[in-house]
Amino acid sequence: MRELITIRGDVEEVIFHNPENGYIVFTLDVEDEFVPVFGNLGQVIEGESLVVAGGYVTSAKYGRQFKAEFCERFMPTTLSGIRKYLGSGIVKGLGPAMAKKIVQAFGEDSLYVVENESHRLSSIKGISPAKAQQIGEEFKRLNSVREVISYLSRYEISPITAVAAWRSFGDDTVSIIRTNPYSLCESGIDLHFEVADKIAYELGYEYNNINRVKAGIIYVLRENANAGHTCLPIEKLAECVCGTLGVSKGEFHHGLEKGVNEGDLIFGEIKGREFVYLKELYNAESYVSGRLSIMIKTNVSGISDYSDEIKGIEWSENIQYEALQKKAISGCMANNVFILTGGPGTGKTTTLNAVILLCRQRKIKISLCAPTGRAAQRLSELTGFKAQTIHRLLVVDFTKENELAFKHNEKNPLKTDVVIVDEMSMVDIQLMESLLKALPEKCKLIMVGDFNQLPSVGAGNVLKDLMSSKLIPYVELKEIFRQAAQSLIVTNAHKIVRGEIPDLDHRKNDFFFMNMQSDFDTVKTVIDLCKNRLPKTYDYSPMVDIQVLSPTKMGEAGTKELNKALQFALNPPSGEKSQIKYFDVLFRLGDKVMQTKNDYDIEWQKGAEKGMGIYNGDIGFIVEVGKNRDFLKVDFDGKIAVYTTDMISKLEHAYAVTVHKSQGSEYNAVIIPLPSYSKKLMYRSLLYTAVTRAKKILIIIGQKGKVIEMVNNNRKTVRYSLLRQMIEGNFENSNDETKTIQG
Repeated sequence: MRELITIRGDVEEVIFHNPENGYIVFTLDVEDEFVPVFGNLGQVIEGESLVVAGGYVTSAKYGRQFKAEFCERFMPTTLSGIRKYLGSGIVKGLGPAMAKKIVQAFGEDSLYVVENESHRLSSIKGISPAKAQQIGEEFKRLNSVREVISYLSRYEISPITAVAAWRSFGDDTVSIIRTNPYSLCESGIDLHFEVADKIAYELGYEYNNINRVKAGIIYVLRENANAGHTCLPIEKLAECVCGTLGVSKGEFHHGLEKGVNEGDLIFGEIKGREFVYLKELYNAESYVSGRLSIMIKTNVSGISDYSDEIKGIEWSENIQYEALQKKAISGCMANNVFILTGGPGTGKTTTLNAVILLCRQRKIKISLCAPTGRAAQRLSELTGFKAQTIHRLLVVDFTKENELAFKHNEKNPLKTDVVIVDEMSMVDIQLMESLLKALPEKCKLIMVGDFNQLPSVGAGNVLKDLMSSKLIPYVELKEIFRQAAQSLIVTNAHKIVRGEIPDLDHRKNDFFFMNMQSDFDTVKTVIDLCKNRLPKTYDYSPMVDIQVLSPTKMGEAGTKELNKALQFALNPPSGEKSQIKYFDVLFRLGDKVMQTKNDYDIEWQKGAEKGMGIYNGDIGFIVEVGKNRDFLKVDFDGKIAVYTTDMISKLEHAYAVTVHKSQGSEYNAVIIPLPSYSKKLMYRSLLYTAVTRAKKILIIIGQKGKVIEMVNNNRKTVRYSLLRQMIEGNFENSNDETKTIQG
């Protein structure tokens, strides 16, 4: 661990504080020298005494400052410090004037009186007995929070995490942590297991302590959930936990038993094979399977053939549907739950538009949604009807514990008759659970997607599991329409899915392959295409129309290095362009950037409209850099959001993005550089997903052998999940007839 400098003093003045992330700037009186201090320390109160650890830095604008990594807090001891502390506004009901009266009345005993004998405050004019009690209770609460922040700061744990722990455990937080530091790994606090492990080691915990084993099991399951698994076979879980923690199989089973008994872990069993779930993921799969099963079983019998209505649409819209499209339209209208699937050019949008028209003719209220903002925008453009993200449809809310929730749920369902979800391959199991909980009892659910694309970033493989059950009615459109068949992008995409090598030698269509033997030449060609050749030939904007998609983040042809090269080529530094440096990354006026995680607290403004929330995968452009380099303004399709310096970690450059991040989006021109290594990422569904992102031009750059390798590698992304088996189990002992329409 690096050497840190410590300084001690009294807080003279708080200059800036961001309560959301604990970032603060203040001056510290260190032996009559006022030292500017900044860092993520949480709330610091004027008058209190601090020992801060960190180091001095020098800024061209602000001069010499102290960058604090963590701090230890002490109550003020001087009369002026006590007065300033009580009058800082930290205690509700106390201001500078009243603080002065308290110090005049009780002197150096003022803090003791406020905390332990608050009834005595009523002797001061202006403080009633009720107000005195309120002041005392608020002071005790604040001291409890301060104690947790101070205790965890020893382990360099942020005030945000400390406050989350205090919210979970209350006044006994420090005692609970000392008894079981792994309690900090619980949901809502979510401290990384390795950090809790470090605290436990310093507290003298044995490596095979049952609390450690249980926490290790949860840690492994969460890491695997991040990789897409909703559960793990017990033998694989045991192998991983024992190897990671260095414990025996017997100790693993003791920890597992404790987790099950305490309700954090749940067993699942299929054909004698045991699986282990995190509670929230088991609940999600159980609810989704149960709700869908009910919707199938309670399917309203009525019209199943909509031939006459379809003929009417064909006449009014001057269109001719093929047989499977007609079957799909009828299936969507006749079933409570239906899946419409198919590859590019097979007419999914045309079919969906017919369903929307039929619903509108019958005055059925419909809601269109998709997992991401770009996918929702694309759905709106294709259908001509308003579509929104699933999150916006459900309306993001937070519980009293500050945990994510939705306003629309079982108690407050959506006011709609039909919900249509596009890009279903991107929907994970917990988002699916939330959506189903918000559906009214008689609401129809139509899911649209391509099961050959990459699965969701979150846990589960919902679309594929639903189709594999053979119990959810669906139609797979297979015929490529004549106009689409003229596109090599479309025909090559279908070849890739079938395991056939795409046509890489055709030079006069919309799909091009450029053979390059080295990553250096590949990157050089990518830059030339973006900066010169595509803009000159097709009049494409390098920023708006062209998107580089890489299979990987790392390496010379990965997004990290590509973004540096493309930024320099497309948005080079100049005296007219302000920029902010965040670690080793420069964010410059005009840069193309992407939000990297869902953030429901970011405010945005679009004209007179205001809203909250910027989501993972949203792409925008930096339109302003603060004069003091203390904020960025980013334009996300007209929504202007402000990012202070402490929020910049949520952004990354988007000149090049990974294929996973591109799901749900389409671009006029897509360039795919194939790295000369990264065998792990060279598989068919990834190439297929990348190719289908292009609307007009697709260019693959790299070695022909890499394309062949990807097409031949049909390694399915194995995701452990029991959703399909749960749905099938709901019908095993049922005499209900279910109807599956398959193309």
